[in-house]
Amino acid sequence: MAETSTVHADLILHRGLFTTLNRAQPTAQAVAIKDGSFLKVGHEQEVMAFAGPRTKVIDVRGKRVLPGLIDNHLHIIRGGLNFNMELRWDGVRSLADAMAMLKRQVDVTPTPQWVRVVGGFTEHQFAEKRLPTLDELNAVAPDTPVFILHLYDRALLNAAALRAVGYTKDTPEPPGGQIARDSQGNPTGLLLAKPNAAILYATLAKGPKLPLNYQINSTRLFMRELNRLGITGAIDAGGGFQNYPDDYEVIEQLAKDQLLTIRLAYNLFTQKPKQEKDDFLRWTRESQYKQGDDYFRHNGAGEMLVFSAADFEDFRVERPDMPPQMEGDLEEVVRILAENRWPWRMHATYDETISRALDVFEKVNQDIPLEGLNWFFDHAETISEASMDRIAALGGGVAVQHRMAYQGEYFVERYGAGAAEATPPVRKMLDKGLKVSAGTDATRVASYNPWVSLSWLITGKTVGGLQLTPQRNCLDREQALRMWTENVTWFSNEEGKKGRIQEGMLADLVVPDRDFFACAESDIADTSALLTVVGGKVVWGAGEFSGDDETSPPLPLPDWSPVSRFGGYAGWGDKEGRPLQAAIQRTISCDCATHCAVHQHDHARAWASNAPVSDLKSFWGALGCACWAV
Repeated sequence: MAETSTVHADLILHRGLFTTLNRAQPTAQAVAIKDGSFLKVGHEQEVMAFAGPRTKVIDVRGKRVLPGLIDNHLHIIRGGLNFNMELRWDGVRSLADAMAMLKRQVDVTPTPQWVRVVGGFTEHQFAEKRLPTLDELNAVAPDTPVFILHLYDRALLNAAALRAVGYTKDTPEPPGGQIARDSQGNPTGLLLAKPNAAILYATLAKGPKLPLNYQINSTRLFMRELNRLGITGAIDAGGGFQNYPDDYEVIEQLAKDQLLTIRLAYNLFTQKPKQEKDDFLRWTRESQYKQGDDYFRHNGAGEMLVFSAADFEDFRVERPDMPPQMEGDLEEVVRILAENRWPWRMHATYDETISRALDVFEKVNQDIPLEGLNWFFDHAETISEASMDRIAALGGGVAVQHRMAYQGEYFVERYGAGAAEATPPVRKMLDKGLKVSAGTDATRVASYNPWVSLSWLITGKTVGGLQLTPQRNCLDREQALRMWTENVTWFSNEEGKKGRIQEGMLADLVVPDRDFFACAESDIADTSALLTVVGGKVVWGAGEFSGDDETSPPLPLPDWSPVSRFGGYAGWGDKEGRPLQAAIQRTISCDCATHCAVHQHDHARAWASNAPVSDLKSFWGALGCACWAV
């Protein structure tokens, strides 16, 4: 019998299948948490010895428990400011459903507000394999402005939105973009990112903004949506039209009020072309690397370092060539960062950009050693083996995201299926021992759902079902999970502090609604959390754990917010109609151990099928499906 401990835990989770990712102790049955950290990880009996009269005890009931997920590249600060204004088509499986959601939102959106669908989806995820036409948008919304951003390649504006932004026959062609026009020269409503997304950024920025108190509300709800999916931490990569320090007021206030439910490290993204050196000279004087705490801390520079080195990832167009001044611009900034011992992250899609940047980094390294600076490239879809070796020699890393899950079809169309087999070459980089981690690059070029990224790493498939990566280049489930947990901590210089369920580490974990290591591969992308814990506090609870939720989320503001009706990913919060995955709430978990006779345990295919699902009761009764009969 274990001796009774004189130290009492704040929280105990027991009777679980804990995957710790601690190689010295890979599994456990229970954990005790005190003061935000893991106090004890081990067998049921030894952990329960830390229970006291005020200890909260949660019976996990045999479910799998994982370390909390950490996104290595998430535009959470910008996304939070706008979340309440955005209708999310992420995860919606048919254009018909998406347009029905749009129509319902148009009906409740008051003048002069817009209805905006700002990325996170691709036409390939729809059964129809297409985007809406401009005629369809105008029919659904004749008077309410509608702005739809598809990845970073195009935006669709209805006639009301064109009027709101003031684009007419006399509007000049913008630098870096194209306004599609009819035979009379009038804008049609299609904006194209050629060769970059400046026109898309600029047009979206013309829309109404939320007032400060609404932005606080919006950011809190966005964090809760991330908690719902098991995310406990993220590195914010800055972003276009995300100005420092003005647009950081909300997140700093939430940090001050101890209302953050996501641990956040943030990078500073340069603001204006030709002023990059001035930005970083000023910021290195005014800000200190690592300033902050375990919930909100400074993480260095990037992802944009200089505008002349930004190779946007629109695979529908040819690879852009960076201008000849790229090296000179980049060297000025990198020298400032290296002298001040600031790490950096750099957006780079193509190896041609990476190799030129490495020329600069190697030159700076001769004068100012980069050893010990946790700098890295973001994205790196077409990185070469030679560049991998150069990065390793300089002590850098590569942060990959699942952009190919959304743009893989376009990449194959342009470069061929063979070129897409290792794009990015994640397994090769891991085999070389390079520092590599995973994330999303949400909220515009991909969805913020981490399970879609995990599914892509494991299956090699796009969200449209294309087998992009052969199995030899895919990761197993443990490798993929490490990419989303302990591997990320190097990129925020927090190794040994989080990313594993291990005594002494920060107590962040998730109980998914299915067993990540046992469910069908086709089910991984549809995972959400039943329980999410950050720093020993339950920040999300659903189903049998809903009573354990310690947060008090506010109602969405304004009251017409799409979040009020649809929630977030896949319209999960919708209480009426399709999409089917929204009607069947994940407040219950699919724990069936055997395959469903109707769906063969492939719920995604069932949701996308043509089965008569408008009447849920008669649908399940007729087919005798017992997937959710628990």
